[in-house]
Amino acid sequence: MVKLRLRRKGSKHRPVYDIVVVDARAKRDGAFLERLGYYDPNTNPSTFKVNHERAIYWMGVGAQPTLVVHHILSNDGVLLRRALQFKEKTEAEINESVDKHKVIAVARHKRRQELRKKRVEAKKKAEAEAKNAEKK
Repeated sequence: MVKLRLRRKGSKHRPVYDIVVVDARAKRDGAFLERLGYYDPNTNPSTFKVNHERAIYWMGVGAQPTLVVHHILSNDGVLLRRALQFKEKTEAEINESVDKHKVIAVARHKRRQELRKKRVEAKKKAEAEAKNAEKK
């Protein structure tokens, strides 16, 4: 089975990943068939770049993306582009839909990040109140 997965690079505590096509039995950083792009989780927001045409080709011949790569492909619009190609949309329609999708994905990421911060703050506040209640 052929997989689309991450290949670790970078230094200790500062990983950078290549998105590669590999045989599922290969080691994490072993031989690969083709490099499709990269993913850098160290930036805020995370940066990634994927060759859409090659990713669609490999998924068309049966390659399965791992969960993390699936999310990256979804955020970059590769999966949307592939679905619209199956529906035989024009290239202009596809590009317009993918651009809209990318804007929505970035907005969703920012909104979820803010909600995570609020939850952490609320949890800390509740713990502090619980400690104060115990002291009384």
